[in-house]
Amino acid sequence: MRLRALLDTDALGLRLLGGEDELDRTVRGVMTTDLRDPSRYLSGGELVLTGLAWRRDAEDSEAFVRILVQAGVAALAAGEAELGAVPDDLVLACARNRLPLFAVHESVAFATITEHVVRQVSGERAGDLAAVVDRHRRMMTSGPAGGGPDVVLDLLGSDLDLRAWVLSPTGRLIAGSKTTGPALPADICAKLAAEHLAAARTGRRGPHRLPLGSTTYSLFPVRSSGRSPQASRDVRETVLSDWLLAVEADAGDWPEERLDLLQGVTQLISVERDRRDAARTVRRRLAQEVLELVQTGAAPAEIAARLRVAAPVLLPGLGAAPHWQVVVARVEWEGGNAGEIESGAVAQSLLEEILVDPLSAGPEHSDRIAVAHTGDEAIALVPLPAVSTEHDGSEAGILADVLLESVRDPLAAGLDDDGRVTLGVSAAVHSAEGLRGALEEARHARRVAAARPGRVCAAGHQELASHVLLLPFVPDDVRRAFTARLLDPLRDYDRRHRAELIPTLEAFLDCDGSWTRCATRLHLHVNTLRYRVGRIEQLTSRDLSRLEDKLDFFLALRMS
Repeated sequence: MRLRALLDTDALGLRLLGGEDELDRTVRGVMTTDLRDPSRYLSGGELVLTGLAWRRDAEDSEAFVRILVQAGVAALAAGEAELGAVPDDLVLACARNRLPLFAVHESVAFATITEHVVRQVSGERAGDLAAVVDRHRRMMTSGPAGGGPDVVLDLLGSDLDLRAWVLSPTGRLIAGSKTTGPALPADICAKLAAEHLAAARTGRRGPHRLPLGSTTYSLFPVRSSGRSPQASRDVRETVLSDWLLAVEADAGDWPEERLDLLQGVTQLISVERDRRDAARTVRRRLAQEVLELVQTGAAPAEIAARLRVAAPVLLPGLGAAPHWQVVVARVEWEGGNAGEIESGAVAQSLLEEILVDPLSAGPEHSDRIAVAHTGDEAIALVPLPAVSTEHDGSEAGILADVLLESVRDPLAAGLDDDGRVTLGVSAAVHSAEGLRGALEEARHARRVAAARPGRVCAAGHQELASHVLLLPFVPDDVRRAFTARLLDPLRDYDRRHRAELIPTLEAFLDCDGSWTRCATRLHLHVNTLRYRVGRIEQLTSRDLSRLEDKLDFFLALRMS
């Protein structure tokens, strides 16, 4: 399609700000971005949609426009929802570089423009996929009853003889063609997800190709079609939440037209992902409300009232949840601008995915999970319709030792060598009075997991029975002797030298041994922090890299 055709569609809400002489340019696709440098995701001919979150001052406009022009972009469309009128410096930069510029009215969603362009481009470029686009449009307007992305994949199979699947970042099957053979095995899904995450971390442009035995798979990223309120400045903010489209074919020898077709399909599927994310809003709000009540020490009756509101939403048809579990997760990054990443939001999206049964298919199976985030933590409130009792008398539910079993390899690939995921799981509780204790229990379990080696670790409430839950029963004289033997050398040194070793130890353990986060919290250089930790180890003859010594210090501080 040509650019001038966009102005003929009133529903798109586009207003031309410059480039009238360039309106005969051909649009080959559409991309939404707020990255300062989106070049690695551009192949040429795109209509680029942006909310301008990359713009910090007027000088940024020229650099951004030049990147688009060098990539062969057809035109730029800037949204007015965040900043109001499009800045003059962007208008001038586009004029100097002969890049057509449109303004998008605040009432028009980027997803609307994306769907229109994809339908037009796909229809013009490949008549054999026009039915896919049209049926997908009807599906999106009619909601889940329309069939979801399975409809698109079925038509890819029947019209283009392509077997394809939509996978979550952990390898869970979200959608697959039902017309071209058996489902993709779980181990293959995990390998494809791991390759996708590893490629995303290294910045390789898709599609990514992965030979497995005699079959080659091509992987296409599926990103959000809507404009995010806050632009992603770092791939680590989205790498653990993006879907992928896996196609059983080697795209390395495909013509440009077929590659464009599949890129268009990923943009259509992204509409389903956005719909899924929107559906989670209510559950996230419920979790946030309950969490705030629990953390502020609200009366059990008030918390119970909120749970009665939450239960029918999370457990439709049952009316109430007899038991609840709490799961706490943290995603930590090191190096670069790790301190600017919203780790709590990353952990929230990841926890919503991890808590879904890995053997379930479809995007709707997280309807019973409510996840909030506060600071760097994500906290899930998981309702259990019934809790059975195991042979040893313990209650069944979410088990920490199996929670990460099926997703460990994909997550490790996405975390690369600078990220870490740790989770803690509480025991099941049956009343509002128990939620505060369950939250603390899950947090303690996560700290135990963080003390272990590895990129992906989890711990459950069973692992706390030997220390945290037994602390109230330790005799006072035993407590005093234990804490004095371990902490008195540090206290004496602090009194003589004002070295603040005790606060440093507390912060280091609270940061799970992360040098970067601890130094940032204490406003110290990392070398200064290393000197203090070395002094602590010297004075106590302990090693803070060992799990046993970390736990001893943790218990001593808790009992002091």
